[in-house]
Amino acid sequence: MSVTTELPDRDPLPTYLAPVPKTIEDLGLRFAWLIVAINLAGTAFGFWYYSGQFAETAAIMWPWVPDSPLATLFIALAIAAWKLGYEQPWLTSLAFFGNVVLGLWTPYTLLAFSDAYSYLHPLMFQFLFWSHLAMVVQAFVLHRISDFPVWGVAVASVWYVSNLIVDYFVPIVGEPHHTVIPVARDEPMFFGADALGVIAAGELTFVLLALFLALATRVKKCEAVRGRRS
Repeated sequence: MSVTTELPDRDPLPTYLAPVPKTIEDLGLRFAWLIVAINLAGTAFGFWYYSGQFAETAAIMWPWVPDSPLATLFIALAIAAWKLGYEQPWLTSLAFFGNVVLGLWTPYTLLAFSDAYSYLHPLMFQFLFWSHLAMVVQAFVLHRISDFPVWGVAVASVWYVSNLIVDYFVPIVGEPHHTVIPVARDEPMFFGADALGVIAAGELTFVLLALFLALATRVKKCEAVRGRRS
């Protein structure tokens, strides 16, 4: 088994696709096993956090319940696979989508329902807010280890679209499986939307954003390869 020790090159991507400074990217890749461990710890915490919802959800639908813990598990496995010399594009794509979508959706939801989340200890609120934004940061390092082939992006798209469907539209078994929010689903919000519509709009927007960013990264990487060959 070969272990990757050299840092991968950084393709000349536009800032909106690679907003993290190279020094931070290098640091994260150099201490990849520490990043894996932190994400596994976050996964364990996340499964504990969702324990109440697991108890109320049919077991067959459990894979669609722990959104954030699965995202941190995906990135832990993706980075570990790369370090061991077996980078899996489908897994890296899942990690990218998950960390962009849930890394943005959770702070968005915390802000949208900030009054209702007053039951959270202030430290827990801050932890959830900033730890999820950190997920977005680490997602933007994954372009260093993968070219995001279209088939890999397709796998991630299918999974996260299915997540949208069972979360908000066709729950399959029982109630919709989105993360429990601290208000009634039909609670009036802003722009005429109810609470469920607000969180659904956020997740749909972030899934589309992740899809755009992944495919745009693929295009720019292909352009860079053609440029080096010409």
